[in-house]
This record gives sequence, C-alpha cells and structure tokens, in this order.
Amino acid sequence: MRVVLQRVEKASVTIDNELYSSIEKGFLLLFGAEKGDTKAQADWLSAKIAVLRCFSDENEKMNLSIKDIDGEILIVSQFTLAGDVKKGTRPSFDNAMAPGKANELYEYFISKFKEQNIPVKTGVFGAHMSVSLINDGPVTFVIDAPKLN
Repeated sequence: MRVVLQRVEKASVTIDNELYSSIEKGFLLLFGAEKGDTKAQADWLSAKIAVLRCFSDENEKMNLSIKDIDGEILIVSQFTLAGDVKKGTRPSFDNAMAPGKANELYEYFISKFKEQNIPVKTGVFGAHMSVSLINDGPVTFVIDAPKLN
C-alpha cells in the first residue's frame, strides 16, 4: 500500500467538469493498493499520517500535525501507484489489487481518519478525475506501508 502525501494550501477534485470536492489547508493523499495489502497496513498508514509533523510552527520548523492545525484531508484513489515501470515502456499493473477489494480498502482507509475527527473529502473510486492542488512548500512524501502480519 502506497500513499503520496502532498501538503497543500488547497486541493480539489473535478469530475465531468463539475467540482466534486475541495479542501483548504491540509493534505492531498493519493492512495494505491496492491495485491496482499491489508486493513492492518491501512491502520498503520492512517495512524502515521494523522500525527506526521510536517506543518510549520512559529519558528518555521516542521513540528505540527494535521490535527494541530485543524487541517483537512482529500483522499483520492490512484490505481497507477501500483504500476511497475521497471521493464519495457508500458507500465504493468499486475500487482494492483482487484477493484472491488481495493475500493473496500480505500473506504476503510477513509474511515480511519473520520474516526479521529479529521475532516475528510474524497474523489470517486474508479472515476476519471481532474485533481488540482496548490502544493505548500512544496512538501511531498511517498509513504509505503510495511508488510504486516
């Protein structure tokens, strides 16, 4: 399971030329699930992200979490994060989780932030979306969940 986290001033998702959801200061999370990924990994990732101190304090040091700043999260499913481009010129998606299971894990991941009272908006699983953002910093992290038993 992989998440690309971008610290944003604002972000939005548009579907069929209509604004679907938007947030102000917070995180844009691009979420990708691979075969064998589990709820335990989603638990680990959501717990890590909820306390990750990557917002600046009064001394311009990364000391504040999404909770500390009362930020919002926009979570967008991103199938292509499971892509493998090591061989050839076309990405392989052999390791991507099947859509039904991936959607269940995506919804579970979203629920973990809601349980922590962090405001969450989403895209639509499997839809063609236009994602806009103003990256704050820029600050971007790629976070891979460890393999857990």
